[in-house]
Amino acid sequence: MSVVGSGPNGLAAAVVMARAGHEVRVFESSEGVGGGLRTVPFDGAEGLLDICSAVHPMAVSSRFFQAFQLADRVEFRYPEISFAHAMQGESAVAYRDLARTVEELGTDGAGWGRAMRPLVARIEDVRGMSGLSPRVHPSQVAGAVSLGLSAAVKFPMLRGRARALAAGATAHAGTTFESAAGRFVGAVLAAEAHVAGWPIPVGGSQSIADAMVDDLRRHGGEVITSHRVTSLDSVWGAGDVAILDTSPRQFANMAGDRLPSRYLHALRSYRYGNAVSKVDFVLNAPIPWSDERLRDAGTVHLGGTASQVSSAESLARRGIMPDDPFVLLSQPSRFDNSRLPAGSSKSVVWAYAHVPNGSRADGTEVVTRRIESFAPGFRDVVEHSEARPAAWYEAHNSNFVGGDVLGGQMDLRQFITRPNVSPHPWRTPIAGVYLCSAATPPGAGVHGMGGWHAARLALRDLTGQPMPGLSP
Repeated sequence: MSVVGSGPNGLAAAVVMARAGHEVRVFESSEGVGGGLRTVPFDGAEGLLDICSAVHPMAVSSRFFQAFQLADRVEFRYPEISFAHAMQGESAVAYRDLARTVEELGTDGAGWGRAMRPLVARIEDVRGMSGLSPRVHPSQVAGAVSLGLSAAVKFPMLRGRARALAAGATAHAGTTFESAAGRFVGAVLAAEAHVAGWPIPVGGSQSIADAMVDDLRRHGGEVITSHRVTSLDSVWGAGDVAILDTSPRQFANMAGDRLPSRYLHALRSYRYGNAVSKVDFVLNAPIPWSDERLRDAGTVHLGGTASQVSSAESLARRGIMPDDPFVLLSQPSRFDNSRLPAGSSKSVVWAYAHVPNGSRADGTEVVTRRIESFAPGFRDVVEHSEARPAAWYEAHNSNFVGGDVLGGQMDLRQFITRPNVSPHPWRTPIAGVYLCSAATPPGAGVHGMGGWHAARLALRDLTGQPMPGLSP
């Protein structure tokens, strides 16, 4: 059988199928494996950078990675501050400890506690509702959906710094604060911040992909890099199985007239969202944050007030480059010094701005200016920077259409119809062909669950086999 794409979902499907005894071959168009999990050296400085994802709330909480026992294969560091929202004056800080978060938010904290406590208390049900843990009774899922919707409704009622925290978490979905689907995603991410945390893998995100590839190869699987698949016929034939970690647009181009017109129309009309323009920095000193607590945050949101975050996301959605875009920043070397030469006193910073889909703009100045507004003197500590515009992302990985690294626009309609209306959206109309990318539930993120679901269906359809064990 064939897997197209070596992102986390493609590798998850490959691992499951290989462990079930099937001969698996993974095709990857890039020169290296991992998709959004690539970690590479800087071009002009010493150090390692994560090309796409850097912080992984779902890599330690999804059903696939828990069964795979990823935390025993890859070392993670867990910042005490899961994420923070930089503001002029006192910033908003989300600790892993929910009680401390509520306390430090002061008068704004009561609302945060009311929104988060029910989700934190029933986090396993919430994961089931999110598609991250399928072993949940339907009644539990229904209850968790109610909790998630309740939190999404409560977010707009928050005040001050708590409202800014909620807006920053929501912006991870590439949406405005007015989006109910985006707030739903933001609420789940925020709840994970107070349970599993938002961990950083030692050695970079590549370590997650490498652990999966090692397991695949131990079970007889093969990975072929620098091989772009343009036709379904080249990797699949009648009676065979193909699992595709590709965007709907790619699948439509690969399968062509093999697909029914209605399904093909759904793939071609699938909508893509805001893109990212990324800048990686090597600094000769830590970021000089005005609020020193931000030095200890694994992830920092640079967006200002909730209304400012929402305005920036709305402008980008309309194709207008915001003067002050929402910027998501991580400072991985603060927690993982393996990304720099031994004994180095420098630091690595990972940051991207949300920009219009397809943008070719170099984000260095706008991202630098955004950081500088919350960390005066930042320019003075920058030793080296490398920019990757939104258009670069699509050229690097055709799943990232227009630079959308989230696999598709997040709104209520597309939230429940990814990529089409079906009780099993991973199964395509072509017998033996399955889709497992971020355009399928549960959507974006390093969780492997799209691949898990697709492989589960393939095993059921092919031989009636149960899911194999995944532990080392």
